[in-house]
Amino acid sequence: MNLFADIRAGVIAALDAMVAAGVLPAGLDFANVTVEPPRDAAHGDMATNAAMVLAKPAGLAPRVIAEALAARLTEDPRIALAEVAGPGFLNLRLATDVWAEVARAALHQGRNFGRSTLGGKAKVNVEFVSANPTGPMHVGHTRGAVFGDALAALLDFAGYDVTREYYINDGGAQVDVLARSAYERYREANGLSPEIREGLYPGDYLIPVGEALKEKYGASLIDQPESVWLADLRDFATHAMMEMIRDDLALLGVKMDVFSSEKALYGTGKIEAAIETLRGMDLIYTGTLEAPKGKLPEDWEEREQTLFRSTAHGDDVDRPVQKSDGSWTYFAPDIAYHFDKVQRGFDQLIDVFGADHGGYVKRMKAAVSALSNGRVPLDIKLIQLVKLFKNGEPFKMSKRAGTFVTLRDVVEQAGADVTRFVMLTRKNDAPLDFDFDKVLEQSKDNAVFYVQYAHARVSSVIRKAVEAGIAVDDATLAGANLSGNTHEAELALAKKIAEWPRLVEIAARGHEPHRIAFYLYELASDLHALWNRGNDDASLRFVQEDPAVTQAKIGLARAAGVVISAGLAILGVTPAEEMR
Repeated sequence: MNLFADIRAGVIAALDAMVAAGVLPAGLDFANVTVEPPRDAAHGDMATNAAMVLAKPAGLAPRVIAEALAARLTEDPRIALAEVAGPGFLNLRLATDVWAEVARAALHQGRNFGRSTLGGKAKVNVEFVSANPTGPMHVGHTRGAVFGDALAALLDFAGYDVTREYYINDGGAQVDVLARSAYERYREANGLSPEIREGLYPGDYLIPVGEALKEKYGASLIDQPESVWLADLRDFATHAMMEMIRDDLALLGVKMDVFSSEKALYGTGKIEAAIETLRGMDLIYTGTLEAPKGKLPEDWEEREQTLFRSTAHGDDVDRPVQKSDGSWTYFAPDIAYHFDKVQRGFDQLIDVFGADHGGYVKRMKAAVSALSNGRVPLDIKLIQLVKLFKNGEPFKMSKRAGTFVTLRDVVEQAGADVTRFVMLTRKNDAPLDFDFDKVLEQSKDNAVFYVQYAHARVSSVIRKAVEAGIAVDDATLAGANLSGNTHEAELALAKKIAEWPRLVEIAARGHEPHRIAFYLYELASDLHALWNRGNDDASLRFVQEDPAVTQAKIGLARAAGVVISAGLAILGVTPAEEMR
């Protein structure tokens, strides 16, 4: 049940009737007619812009349309009052019984309440994390992992067919550095002093890799030239790092559907095929780029390169795909990888990048636009930095990682549920402060505690009712007289529950899972407000002497709990049954 969509359908039906009656001219487009919560709750339960958007094409004053529409809408038993405001806005007040039906629908549908068919089973690929396989995941990866996983869950809830994908960057120079770093730990395992020179990875996490290499190779690689061991150690260390990354993701509750390898693109003709496809569109040419603006890099020189005409698809400048020496640029395998995703039949691509990859947005969108003939949209979400604090001070670096705070550090300190929720309390492109003291305190200022506490309160009143011998299973609660919940605090909670299906679709359209966290905080606030009113007004308490009244009141609370549970599931957070 999506009440806002249902009332909008009623508005469209009324407009159709006005056209049939000759009040409105035929051929009007109703696509931009909306039904939304009013900016000021005092104005009503919903508002429609129908008269405002139809006035010009209909050739009528907005108030004329609004007054005629109001008269028709009040014939709908769900609409108690339709008031024209200002130049032609139409505010609606709904009958009390409507809010009871919303709560009843939540009880009947459970966690599926609010689930949408918006996506129409369109195939969406969400690529996220994609950390270099050179060490454990750091706090920046943590935020990207949580965002990507929650976005995938949100899109699934909204009716899309979602694939979670991780792109393993195992084809670049960084994996050679990893192999050399692992070799030094291998030497250490054989009793020699490691030479962790500048440019190598210094973290202790490579010590077990060195020991595993000793177990496999003994001392046979000691003093051997790099050409003997580099390729084998690169594969060995990369595999070990990916196992570590998988473990880190599991600690956070993230499970990928697909792991794709950059290395698998080389020597298979896939890069060449993607570039030739672009060449066939006259988008590949040999040319010379202008010098970069600002201070020139010391190694910059004007030279001919093979370029992708990305400006033909919205980029600011054409981009090199092959160097003058014949080797591929970093951009070339990325083009091939995205071409592979297009060929796999995805209807939409989403990439979750760190903020430092902002320069890649336009070129990647241009490449996907060209390779899909504009059919497949690519949305790139940039994840801003996370600043960690503890005891009022910046959280120190991890010795194990060498240079950064790891995902494991954060989860071990705060827990997976807290980590996930807090990472979604800011929009992805806004910086986030993660204060270990604040995220663990039990107060209204701690969003995750506040939402969890609301769910725990619902569970507690259900337990009390069971102890009193009152049936409070969802089927029984759905059959209760929920129309008796008429206090303003009860109606406020029911109205917030009604916003859930609409909120899901808004968040899914915008690829904004943080909206779920914001909404859950607001819903929890309304539940707590009702609970607190019960401290002063006994008639508002959930457990009453009359079992039927108890069932009606707990039915409303349970409906809120159902929505909280569904929302937390999208965020990947386990709802609390009781607070410790």
